Amino acid sequence: MPRTAPIRVLVAKPGLDGHDRGAKVIARALRDAGMEVIYTGLRQTPEMIVTAAIQEDVDCIGLSILSGAHNVIVPRITALLREQHAEDILLILGGTIPDEDAAGLKQSGVSAIFGPGTPLETTINYIRENVKPRTLLST
Repeated sequence: MPRTAPIRVLVAKPGLDGHDRGAKVIARALRDAGMEVIYTGLRQTPEMIVTAAIQEDVDCIGLSILSGAHNVIVPRITALLREQHAEDILLILGGTIPDEDAAGLKQSGVSAIFGPGTPLETTINYIRENVKPRTLLST
């Protein structure tokens, strides 16, 4: 059955990273592609991100990390998602992530990592192809 509701994506900038141009560019591209985007802004804690994702009932969390703190922040976010039984939310990562860190991040629960220069359409298509279908609850 085709999806009728728009895909909901939370775009977040965790940690002390103060550069959000890339996050704003991807947020706008996702919106222009028909997705509903919630942008949390700068300096979000893992707890703030997971709480917002659950409250907003998102299908995907997109983290933008340039600070180098990904090996600490991302496992904390994935642990919180598991604790909240929300591990069905697609988790993707963008930013300057060294290749040698990718396997560990994916093992912790990251579905995909998009580095600098990734075409916007690549990220859009990945989200569309990988979000879990929503199930409608009957009343």
